[in-house]
Parts: sequence; C-alpha cells; structure tokens
Amino acid sequence: MRMIASYSLAAGISIALVSPFAHAYGNDDYPSGRCMLPQGTVSMVENQLAKVVNLPDHNGGIFKPNRMWAAVVDREGHLCSVIKTGDAWPGSRAIAIAKAYTANGFSNDALALSTANLYAATQPGGSLYGLNNSNPFDPRFLEQGTGIGHTLGGVITFGGGVALYAGGKVIGGLGVSGDSACADHAIAYRMRKLAGLGSVPAGQGPNNTDNIIYSTGASPIGFEHPHCFPTDLSPAAIESAR
Repeated sequence: MRMIASYSLAAGISIALVSPFAHAYGNDDYPSGRCMLPQGTVSMVENQLAKVVNLPDHNGGIFKPNRMWAAVVDREGHLCSVIKTGDAWPGSRAIAIAKAYTANGFSNDALALSTANLYAATQPGGSLYGLNNSNPFDPRFLEQGTGIGHTLGGVITFGGGVALYAGGKVIGGLGVSGDSACADHAIAYRMRKLAGLGSVPAGQGPNNTDNIIYSTGASPIGFEHPHCFPTDLSPAAIESAR
C-alpha cells in the first residue's frame, strides 16, 4: 500500500514524501530505503529555493519568478526530497532528480564537478561520450510522490546539478530543473551557497570552483557549457547572491 503525505513548506512550494517501505520494487534499497543525510540538512537546502527563485535577477532565466523542481540525494544516491515552486514543468521532476544523482556521483573529496562542467566531454567525440547512458533512471519512479529513500539513478550533463559539501567531504547532491540549463545551474549553485554547503575542495570553474564555464567558441571544449540566452548570469554574478 502506498502512503503519501503532502504538506506546504513555504509559499508556492510543496513536498511529497513516500514511505520507503511502500513499494516492493525489488531494487537494491528495498526494503531499507533511506536518506542518510545529517538531520536538518535537507530542510536547510530546501528552504533556499523560494528565496533564490524570487531574486531580482531571476537567475537569468525564462520565468519571473523561476518555476522549479529541486531534488536532494545523499552520498549513496538515495532520494531524500523533491520539492517544486509554482507550475513547474512536470518533465523536470525526473531531470532534477537525475541532476542531483549526477553531481553527487561524479564529485569527490578532491574535485567537485557540477553537471554544467560535464557538458563538453559528453558530446559526440568527447572523452566522456556515452556517460549519459551509464546510470539509467528507473522509470518506475516517474510518478510524482514516489521514490523517496530509493536510488533512482539518471545522468544529466547540462547545468543544474551540484554536489553538497560539509567539512570538506561530499555528503550528497542537489539538482534543479524548470528553466534554461544556465538558470538551473545558477539556482542550484546559489541554493547550495546560501545553505552553507558549497565549500568545494577544488574545481575546473572560475576561482577553482565548480561554477559554470561558458564556451567562447563555436563548440564547448574541456569543462565548458554553451550559453543559453543573452540574459545568462556571469559566474561572478552567480557567486554574488546573498
């Protein structure tokens, strides 16, 4: 029997939690589906979403305010939460979860890689081409309200996912989706910073971070990501959020 409880977190934000024992899917987490993040960490991250989507610069995105899904996973990839603001695209729920899984899965205590940093290398001819097929998303959890406590997988290699750090260690990942990939990155990066979980050990982006690196040529190379719109925020502007 599936058990779903919904409640309001803040104006415009809703959460759906599912009992980790509700579905006998037979995946590697059943029947002990769980989230192993320290108590209070998930809400600390979630609480930043309403603040960030309402920033005056709208994160350089399409919508004002941005309409987003945000997902958090722990270090083992278990889904800890999914929340949204407004009428966010339904298809972005799975994308947000996959971005969180990707950023956590390809960052460690020596190097942080945002999903934006993975874009160029995963294009045809790139050194990581095919990475997107390596950890497929489990489609049994596409239904809204399912998957909490389970490992859903999914690999997305455009902006919107960042690893979460505490004490110099990766503790999980945050993924957001619902706007341009560049705005998604800005929102995830800012949420993490405001939650105090962005002290990365090293990165390929500006100032040795995992911030976005915009391509200056026709085709992104290295750890670059293409621009999305003329309104895209610069890395410095993304960092400036308070």
